[in-house]
Amino acid sequence: MPDNFLPILTHLFTSGLAIDVALVVIALEFLALCLFGRSGTLATRAFTLVLALGPGTCLMLALRAALTQSSLVWVALFLALSLPLHLADLARRKI
Repeated sequence: MPDNFLPILTHLFTSGLAIDVALVVIALEFLALCLFGRSGTLATRAFTLVLALGPGTCLMLALRAALTQSSLVWVALFLALSLPLHLADLARRKI
């Protein structure tokens, strides 16, 4: 591994940029599945996708807040928000 690669990688994570890239990919996935999905109406697809992608997105936002040394309130808020979204998704799937 080149010597100058480690500082770049460290900056990507400590600045939260790596998480931002992943969040952009999730947003693009959401839009593509909403627009090009074939099951149900646009509203039902969007609702289903929010429940499916929401918990993971919240966890990534909590990770970003922790990596960028944001207030602990933000970390706790995103972690707490992920649980009801996850439970709603499980209830929707009837698991």
